[in-house]
Amino acid sequence: MDSQPKDQLDNIMFGYAYSSQQVDNENKILRETINRLQDEISKFMQPALMVCDVVDLHENCAILKTPNGNRFYVNISNECGKIAAGDTVLCEQKNLTVIKKIPTNKRFNVESFVIIEKPEICWENIGGLKEQISNIKEIIELPLKSPKLFKKVGITPPKGILLHGPPGTGKTLLAKAVASSTKSTFIEIVGSELVQKFIGEGAKLVKEIFELAREKAPSIVFIDEIDAIAAKRIDLGTSGEREVQRTFMQLLAELDGFKPLGNVKIIGCTNRMDILDPAVLRPGRLDRLIEVPLPDNEGVEEIFSIHTGSMHLDKRIKMDVILKKLASCSGAEIRAIVTEAGYFAIRDERTKITARDITNAIGKVKNKKEKDMDLLKMFG
Repeated sequence: MDSQPKDQLDNIMFGYAYSSQQVDNENKILRETINRLQDEISKFMQPALMVCDVVDLHENCAILKTPNGNRFYVNISNECGKIAAGDTVLCEQKNLTVIKKIPTNKRFNVESFVIIEKPEICWENIGGLKEQISNIKEIIELPLKSPKLFKKVGITPPKGILLHGPPGTGKTLLAKAVASSTKSTFIEIVGSELVQKFIGEGAKLVKEIFELAREKAPSIVFIDEIDAIAAKRIDLGTSGEREVQRTFMQLLAELDGFKPLGNVKIIGCTNRMDILDPAVLRPGRLDRLIEVPLPDNEGVEEIFSIHTGSMHLDKRIKMDVILKKLASCSGAEIRAIVTEAGYFAIRDERTKITARDITNAIGKVKNKKEKDMDLLKMFG
């Protein structure tokens, strides 16, 4: 009987100790939460700092260039540390006093232009372009695979080629096939991507792309829609046009400048060769012009057989009749016709393609082409 009150007292004391420890833990969590919230509030209350570039230094002052291009002569904080011309610093927005130096990457993210996985297009997947394939193999593929051969002969292979012709004839496919057949780094860019917002950035981007190509040589630089930056130069124009011309001049310098390209090959691609500047086509730059025209009858047959190779065609299809209807079609249009024929079969819940499916697909694609041409004439 005497031990029961003692046990009850021990239980009460244990419960009190446990409750006290639980309260301390909760208080600790609340204090940590309050401190974290106070830190967040202090961040919101701090004024934003401006990112500027250091142009020049003079004793304890600096000449800064703001993002909008203006320049200011400002003081340097004693806590800033050592800075030099070309550094990027943080400044107060009111008096632009330099607070501290920040590390920045002065280079563009040119790595995003590199295709790590080579395209799966091979020469056998391209029809109707035997002559063009032969020329590209001699000018681009052979120098990259057998550079010693040219040294023995004593000649320097051309630096690049220009693929030109109507849309949809396979110019981009040829470039992808070269990338697939060679063990080279393939850098694909579009001409419009080289046109940047601020003055000098487009030329800087071109320079760094070619530096990357030299670092990863052997490499192929494929410039699609090159007419976006390589159009004929004019004396008068807007500031934007002048910036495009600056980018173009940097491209010319990289193609035939003091720095040798080495095992770097250039492939330009355009649908408008008539508007290109002669400077980019002269010998020593993109001097090899390869026309990629609409396929002839033999080419149409090859392209049609490539795209229908995995399809179930009706044996009653008269191929000579179909091929006559496909005359004057580009490779892209033939592919679209084959796809449309497949859709006609899918709508009828069939897996076999009939002559009627192909005929209807030809009519649909050609009607769309005629409507597009009428619109171009209307607004032309």
